[in-house]
Amino acid sequence: MSSPPGELVSVEAHRERILTAIDPLPAFDQPLMEAFGLASAEDVRAPVALPGFDNSAMDGYAVAAADVAAATPESPVHLPVVGEIGAGQASLLAMSPGTAVKIMTGAPVPAGADSVVPYEWTDRGVANVVISQAPELGQHVRPKGQDVAVGDVVVRSGTVLGPRQIGLLASVGRPSVRSRPRPRVVVLSTGSELREPGSSLGHDSIYDGNSYLLAAAARQAGAIAYRVGIVSDEPRAFLDALHDQLVRADLVVTTGGVSMGDYDVVKEALSPLGTVWFGGVAMQPGKPQGFGTVGEDSLPIVTLPGNPVSAYISFEQFVLPAIRKLMGRTPYTRPSADAVLTHGLRAPEGRRMFARATLSVVDGRLAVTPVGPQGSHLIGDLAESDALIVVPESVTWVEAGETVTVLPLDEEF
Repeated sequence: MSSPPGELVSVEAHRERILTAIDPLPAFDQPLMEAFGLASAEDVRAPVALPGFDNSAMDGYAVAAADVAAATPESPVHLPVVGEIGAGQASLLAMSPGTAVKIMTGAPVPAGADSVVPYEWTDRGVANVVISQAPELGQHVRPKGQDVAVGDVVVRSGTVLGPRQIGLLASVGRPSVRSRPRPRVVVLSTGSELREPGSSLGHDSIYDGNSYLLAAAARQAGAIAYRVGIVSDEPRAFLDALHDQLVRADLVVTTGGVSMGDYDVVKEALSPLGTVWFGGVAMQPGKPQGFGTVGEDSLPIVTLPGNPVSAYISFEQFVLPAIRKLMGRTPYTRPSADAVLTHGLRAPEGRRMFARATLSVVDGRLAVTPVGPQGSHLIGDLAESDALIVVPESVTWVEAGETVTVLPLDEEF
């Protein structure tokens, strides 16, 4: 199926077509390190408190504050030392009034003590200690539950599990967390003219950069990317390669073969299935697009154009949101920002332009500069860019100094 010739759909409509057809992957319990970078699919409540017991914040002596309240350098207080407690070695659980217990950082404060005198305020005595400065009540004691109380929500559903969240989950005793897995994204690059990097080129052949570009982008988005070898412009060869990959894919991405040419193999091979839409999207670059499902399990497939800049920008607009939805991560689309345009920029009428650009700060404001000509084949300029300027469909010229919408490409979200 395809749109009538010449009819263009909006970027939002095509993106919504894709997102509506995709459900987040089922969540399951995963070991903490396997869940790193994934979104939690549950609210995690602390089964234990942090700290789990009153413990010392300093190396020193556990005391009752009232026993040493009068201590000064001129008139120190002398107390007998009745024991020693190290972290993880708490055999002494209580102490009597008028005594002190040597205690290490992190060790539990014994019953009868309410404060800790650091070594620096003492003579570090073994049998008896001389204390020359009085702590305030509770000073240098970390109370039970000061950080996290039993039942507190320590990670909310949808939170991306980074190092700090993983460390917190481990600290409350969780060995695993329910989360959605990384989607498996298969990338197929089509074209009889393509050659693998490192091989020799003929007079009419080019190296396949697109599959590396898109597989790397999928990996950066958090997916497991499978880059498939080059597929020739033969419908049977394409379908064979495609069906060989379905068993290990949650999403298939193709590049090339979706335009109006005589050798557009993806369109030729998939159109007869009746499950893949092909048509034009009102954007530049990236007008020819396709999306649908293939295989017995109705696996989603996104078909992108073959020019590298078109493929990458299409990935940003359509594949990246699909990957994030599969992972249960929001927002689906990259956040935008406002920036001052440093050079005038021409745009096509009736299509949203995504212009390659670089960001900088000028006079305290975010500024954006277009990079080179905006041809869809100029991957060198794409590699220099760190942002896209978004020019609306109704605008054909933007003056230098105007504020424009930009999509920063290197920021995590």
